[in-house]
Amino acid sequence: MKLALAPFGVSAPASFKAFLMRLERLAAEAALAGADMLVLPEYAAMVCAGAQIKTPDIAAELLHVVDQAEPILSGLREMAMRHKLHILGGSLPMRDADGKIRNRAPFIAPSGAMGFQDKQAMTRFEAEEWGVAGGAAPVVFDTIFGLIGVSICYDSEFPLHVRAQVAAGAKLILIPCCTASPAGFNRVRLSARARAVENQCYTAVVPLIGNAAWSGSIDVNIGHAALFTPCDTGFPDDGVATAGALNELALVFAQVDFAAIDAVRAQGAVLNHRDWAPVAPAEIVALR
Repeated sequence: MKLALAPFGVSAPASFKAFLMRLERLAAEAALAGADMLVLPEYAAMVCAGAQIKTPDIAAELLHVVDQAEPILSGLREMAMRHKLHILGGSLPMRDADGKIRNRAPFIAPSGAMGFQDKQAMTRFEAEEWGVAGGAAPVVFDTIFGLIGVSICYDSEFPLHVRAQVAAGAKLILIPCCTASPAGFNRVRLSARARAVENQCYTAVVPLIGNAAWSGSIDVNIGHAALFTPCDTGFPDDGVATAGALNELALVFAQVDFAAIDAVRAQGAVLNHRDWAPVAPAEIVALR
């Protein structure tokens, strides 16, 4: 399976149509290169707000994109079908039936079938300033290549979120992210590498990139796309299959081989996947 990992820039588009055309060009480039899946970053959808909003207003930016959710999903679905690609459409804020806004990643098959993974753990900005609510539990997506999970940015920093997906059979975890500092990106990057080791699976990080003077919500964005692996038999010693340059917008292509995951889980120098036991509460030792 060939992945096209797509860091996405935050420069303001001239119009909503221009925003969709930017996505269309990425899908076409991925398909032309023989990719099976295009992966976009967390909050890539927020970029479309720049067509209307010219000065920072985090509330207005959020509500604008919530209102555009259906056209964005429709556009992504058409691209997946037209280019015969699986597409992880990054994430976008969507209003739920309970009235709350949740950060939601659409996973779309070439047939047009679509499922969603919510972000469960909210960052302080999402919870305290935006009012975005935590969403549904982890799921896995059943594709022709195998089972795939999505752990959105901060969720990847919690081992049990990914472990639930791996326990259900996932061998690849996609991690779309949006981080505003080197420290923030490193938290996600290093967590992704840890998840790949402890679960003997692939993890793929895809960031939002660039500075947006027009925005208060995606004003600064740092990172690079990468595919991480176990550090074991059949994989790179450092667990880095491929990595793009920091803050570079070019597509990063990466091959995943689920048979290699099966092999390392059965015959690796260590068997992290097998040896992960259910976690019991730690014993409390009284010292007072």
